[in-house]
Formats: sequence, C-alpha cells, structure tokens
Amino acid sequence: MGVDASPHDEPLPGPLPGPLVGADWLAGRLGSPGLLVLDASVGAHRASPRRIPGARPFDIDGALSDHTGALPHTMPDAARFTDELRSLGLHDGDTVVVYDAVGIYSGPRAWWMLRAMGFDRVAVLDGGLPGWAAAGLPVESGAPAAAPERGDFTAVPRAGLLVGADEVAAALTDPASAVFDARSRERFRGMAPEARAGLRGGHMPGAVNLPFGEIQHEGRMRPAAELRAAFGDLAPGRERLFFSCGSGVTACVLTLGAALAGYRDLAVYDGSWSEWGLPSELRPVVTDRAAQAG
Repeated sequence: MGVDASPHDEPLPGPLPGPLVGADWLAGRLGSPGLLVLDASVGAHRASPRRIPGARPFDIDGALSDHTGALPHTMPDAARFTDELRSLGLHDGDTVVVYDAVGIYSGPRAWWMLRAMGFDRVAVLDGGLPGWAAAGLPVESGAPAAAPERGDFTAVPRAGLLVGADEVAAALTDPASAVFDARSRERFRGMAPEARAGLRGGHMPGAVNLPFGEIQHEGRMRPAAELRAAFGDLAPGRERLFFSCGSGVTACVLTLGAALAGYRDLAVYDGSWSEWGLPSELRPVVTDRAAQAG
C-alpha cells in the first residue's frame, strides 16, 4: 500500500516573486497547503486581536528573542528558534509570509531572522495588516488558532547575517563597507533622548543615517530605483552594508530595502544601539554638537 503524500510535499503554486509580496499575491494563495502566515507585531500591537485569517504569532517580544541577556530583541539560539518555529507548524519545505500591524515595521525582523537561520522561502507583506485591510481583504479577530501539528523545520544558522559590535567596528573603517543607522535623525545626531535608560546619545563615527520610514511611502516600500538611489547616494561604491537601529528591529527594514535595491552582502547588528550606546570606551560615540548648539 502506498503512503499518502503530505501536503507539505506539494509546492505552493508559483514561486515567491522576491522578498516582498503584495496583498493580492497573498490573498490568491491564502489557505494553500504549505503556506504559513506569521504576525510579527511588537509592542502595543503585539496583543492586537485583529489578524490576517489563519496567521500565527511570531513573538519577537517574547519567545523569539534571547532573554538570557540584558539586550532586547537579540536572536535566540538555534535550538530555541527551531523549537518555537516547529510549534508554529513550520516545515522545511513551507513558504512563509510575515507581516506586522503597523505596516512595515517589525515584519522585516522576522524575515531576516528566518533567513539568518537558513530558511529562504520567506517574504514580507508590503503594507502589512493596514494595507491588507485597506484592500478590503478579510480580517479575523480573537485568539489565534494553534498549529494543527508541529513542523519539522530545523534551523541552520548562517554566519554573517547577524553580527556583533566587533564586526561593526571593523566595518566602520572598511572602505568597501557602510554602516546604516535606521533611527530618527534627531536620535542619530544626539539631539533627542534615547527611549532606553542608560544609553548615550549620538551615533557611531562613520555611520550614515537613513531613517527607516524614508524608504517607504504610505506604508509600503518605495520602488527599487528609488531604493537604489537612497542607498547609493549615502554610500557610493560600497558593497557590504551593515544595518543598526535601536534594538535590531527597524534595522531590518533597511535590510529589506537594500535587498530590493539589489544589494546582496547584508548584515544586521543584532545588539544595535541598545548595545553600542551603553557606556564604553571601546565603542565611541559622536554627536552633532553644532546643530545641537544652534
């Protein structure tokens, strides 16, 4: 007697068009075998009862961060990540679409975490939940349904996609690299206080500032040509791009933008300003004193 094929042995109709998909692409495939939709909302939006039908929570504030140290939103180890994603029902052959309740804010963090753990069939929903709802597509409420079964996903960490302070320090003096900071211009220049206590104001010497909202328009990512111009104007001729923010979340919005622009050698500083901004003689900080005085 033959063995029935698992639905996860059947590929999702049509390949992912890239790291970003539109609401129409997802709506036409929602509910397909082998498609997993994950809600990566954080902060106040984490507990929102509204979601895309069938979406399961990718809890960056909770189980999908490393809580053994003091830094927020850092990557858990491979064993923990494997267990959490299996509990969400992820299989190695599945396709994943991630989104968040803001638009494009924390969804790209889930996308990059999956990439860093060896899973490539993942894309971010352009416009997130607001864009989905604005298109008149269905939204459900109440507690999310549990996965019908545990998945068989196994994390295989990739070196170089999530990096530490030493790699960032080296990149700041490397003429082939650029370090982008996704925080607001006021925080970057040291003119606005940091949200987390104990952090210095300012930025890394040699870093460039590209606030993550500036590569979006009305909650969606800007066209590829505009993204190429945004990155290329700030770091002409640079091939390896590093990204930082407050806690490693919106840095991934810039990472997504760079991927859409055609860059391939990308890394996110996992500790971001939550680590670099701590008092330390080994991690220098500069501020825009002239602008602050004026």
